[in-house]
Amino acid sequence: MTKDELVEYWLSGSKLDEKTFCNLLKSRDNHWALFMGHIVIEKLLKALVVQNSEEGVAVPRSHDLLLLAQKAHLEVSDRQEDLLDLISTFNINARYPDYKQAFYKKCTNEYTKKRAAEINEVFAWLKNLIQP
Repeated sequence: MTKDELVEYWLSGSKLDEKTFCNLLKSRDNHWALFMGHIVIEKLLKALVVQNSEEGVAVPRSHDLLLLAQKAHLEVSDRQEDLLDLISTFNINARYPDYKQAFYKKCTNEYTKKRAAEINEVFAWLKNLIQP
C-alpha cells in the first residue's frame, strides 16, 4: 500500500467505528461506547503516524494514545495529554474482566456524556490534522 492508501485505511476504519461509538452512546451501552471511542481515536492517531512519518515506517502495535501521538510527531498540550491518557484507560477497563465490573459501574450516563464530549474534542483536533 502507498502512504496515502494507508492513511485512508486508518481514516476509513475510524469513520466506521465512529458510527458504532454514536450508536452505543444512543443505546446507553456506556462502557462499550467509551471503549469504541478509544478505538476511533487510536485509528486517527495511526493515520497521523503514517502521514507524518517517512515512507515505510511501521505503525506501532500499541493502544497507548499518548505514545501514538508522540510517534505521529504531534505537539500535544497538557490538556490533550491528559485526555489521551484518560481515553487510553477505556481500552483496558472495558477489555479485561478484572477491571470491567468497576468500569461498568463508573460509566453512568453523566460520566459517559462528559467523557464522550472529550472524545469528540480529541476527534475534532486529530481530524483537523489529517491532510486530504
